[in-house]
Amino acid sequence: MMKQKLITLLVGCSLVTGIAMANSRLDVTRFADNGLNGWEQKSFAGETEYKLVSDNGGTALLATSDATASGLGKKIKIDLTKTPYLNWTWKINNKLDGLDETRKSGDDYAARLYVVKSGGALIWKTKALNYVWSSNQQQGAEWKNAFQPKNAVMLAVRGKEDRAGQWVTEKRNVREDLKKAFGKDFDKIDAIAIMTDTDNSGATASAVYGDIFFTEE
Repeated sequence: MMKQKLITLLVGCSLVTGIAMANSRLDVTRFADNGLNGWEQKSFAGETEYKLVSDNGGTALLATSDATASGLGKKIKIDLTKTPYLNWTWKINNKLDGLDETRKSGDDYAARLYVVKSGGALIWKTKALNYVWSSNQQQGAEWKNAFQPKNAVMLAVRGKEDRAGQWVTEKRNVREDLKKAFGKDFDKIDAIAIMTDTDNSGATASAVYGDIFFTEE
């Protein structure tokens, strides 16, 4: 099954919904406090293992993929006019060298974080921006997803020059990134997803994800 079907999961009615308030910080998840509450796993090729661990001085999410592809999705409405900045920490434990990530055969990532804008009943209008830790593209590279070129865009927040085994803190203006990716201004998103996957390459990879939250600036 193609991994873009995670988008369909995220805009369905089975996930817990959160509404963003006009706070300076809006938590998507605090793993130490909430564990995996509100997250739902969807499998496409076996199951990536997701479990809570102690790392980086706190509780984090360890994802391990062995020729598998499954993701965790959480439906949560974010008002990008109030809290446009997505913040998170992550670390990959190894790279997936030698893949052409712009092709279906290489559409694997040690770590990725999705933001999703639902098309509602018009599922073909759903858009997904994938913030990825690319093993083979330059940092800042952007390309259309090999499986869903009209609906999903990949953005290498980290690239081949970045080292494995080190925690990195990220902050992205989601509203600006979506506009650049799709040529349209989105004032809201409807879901977040995490995925570590290696089903196309048959390789093994692992990554650790820290807390995820939105801020005003």
